Amino acid sequence: MISNSLVVWLQFLILCVSSESGPLEDVVIDRYDIPKICPREVQMGDFVRYHYNGTLKDGQKFDASYDRGIPVAGFVGIGRLITGLDRGILGMCVNERRKLIVPPHLGYGSIGVPGMIPADATLYFDIILVDLWNKKDEVQITTLEKPSQCNRTVKDSDFVRYHYNGTLLDGTYFDSSYSRSSTYDTYVGSGWLIKGMDQGLLGMCAGEWRKIIVPPFLAYGEKGYGTIIPPHASLVFHVLMIDFHNPKDGITVQNQVIPKDCKRRAVTGDYVRYHYNGTLMDGALFDSSYSRNTTYNTYIGMGYIIPGMDAGLQGVCIGEWRKIIIPPHLGYGEKGAGNSIPGSAVLIFNVHVIDFHNPKDSIDIEVTYKPEVCNVTSKKGDFIMYHYNCSLLDGTLLFSSHSYENPQQITLGMNKVIDGLDLGLTGMCKGERRTVIVPPHLGHGESGARDVPASAVMKFDIELVHREEGVPEGYLFIWLDDTPENLFEVMDLDKNGEVPLEEFSTFLKAQVEEGKGRFLPGVDRERSISDMFINQDRNKDQKITAEELKLKTEEEADRVHEEL
Repeated sequence: MISNSLVVWLQFLILCVSSESGPLEDVVIDRYDIPKICPREVQMGDFVRYHYNGTLKDGQKFDASYDRGIPVAGFVGIGRLITGLDRGILGMCVNERRKLIVPPHLGYGSIGVPGMIPADATLYFDIILVDLWNKKDEVQITTLEKPSQCNRTVKDSDFVRYHYNGTLLDGTYFDSSYSRSSTYDTYVGSGWLIKGMDQGLLGMCAGEWRKIIVPPFLAYGEKGYGTIIPPHASLVFHVLMIDFHNPKDGITVQNQVIPKDCKRRAVTGDYVRYHYNGTLMDGALFDSSYSRNTTYNTYIGMGYIIPGMDAGLQGVCIGEWRKIIIPPHLGYGEKGAGNSIPGSAVLIFNVHVIDFHNPKDSIDIEVTYKPEVCNVTSKKGDFIMYHYNCSLLDGTLLFSSHSYENPQQITLGMNKVIDGLDLGLTGMCKGERRTVIVPPHLGHGESGARDVPASAVMKFDIELVHREEGVPEGYLFIWLDDTPENLFEVMDLDKNGEVPLEEFSTFLKAQVEEGKGRFLPGVDRERSISDMFINQDRNKDQKITAEELKLKTEEEADRVHEEL
């Protein structure tokens, strides 16, 4: 438009020329397009930016801001505009369109503008308001959506990650973090942002949506920014706070559910098996052990996992649930991890501890019932029968003897069961009940077994239902007293100088009946007799002679002599 100094001079001339022909006309205003939402209207002293087309009565254009591609900017009501425009813009909303008819005495009067506007010309303006602010304005904040739970809000010196859409006040887009598929990451209150954004982000929760309107003097001011933000432009940001932290933050542990019977807490060096869901602060899932249907297994406090998780698992109980919030400097830092964890991301792990142990652990025994009379207890070599339920520490039942017709039976110390159970069954009375906790190195180890996960701690509820003395390893039959003298003569019942299988069997069974000997328990007696007979029948003629018969001790002595 015409320069401001010329406008002031022309308005002075107009005021000096009084009209004696009667009342003067005022500006005619046609509000032909009004936005549905109008939070604010132009008042005296406001700064406005607007586009216009200016024509004369015959439609001839005398000026247009569109031709220059830059809106007109200025204060309203302080004499910088012709009086008709000052009056015509009052009460406008951003994005409102008006047609103004400005009579000569409120325009350029009887002088006009040489070469552009004739004397006494009525002016026609088609105006759209694109921006509006006042020097007294502050940052305007509107909360659009806020999480129901908000334990912490943004403060100065926090590092924030947020998405935003940036527009001018009339809705013109100028920038968006979404277009880059990356959050905007920065410190708050450290001078890295425009002042209005520094103020607008304070007090936000993770997951909160805000609309932040920043007046130009708290944004890019008179210069604007490049070609995308004009001078004197108000800025509108729609912000979604993804997460934030402070460089001084440690881990945070929340929502603990601790079992009532927690007897032990994990410490450095323990091996922990746990399930987890890992999310970002906005709830986006980045990993889950449940999706792999297997626990995450690791030592804690030894650097095998990120520092925040190492610290967050300290002190957990078996069966405990907890939420662990980890700032990025204790997580994956500025670089993030893969495509699922962005740089500088706060991580949230919802953890369920399945079990833990220490490589130095032995079994743990809790006696739940013991008979009043208990004179003899189980030991290595004893034949025992027992019932058991075997489960994981989370209660998952793995095996049970009750699923079968008869109790489980073994000879203790013969490597027939895992070491931890063998130890747990030792020293029991008949009728005694125990709970035995077996660490994996005394169970099925790092490889696991059928239905037993790798490195799993197992729980056995056992009851000893039968115990009898065993025999030394490698023996099928032992004498309870001294071996009879002239053993072959005693065994040769019909005194014919040879002992067939039937006679051999009759003799051994009689020794047991008389309490003089004992068979290996838990093994079919007839099979034991047959195996012993085959061993003594050295020439395989179906009978044993005096020369063939040797006790096991004599066989071992001969074997040593042969080796020597």
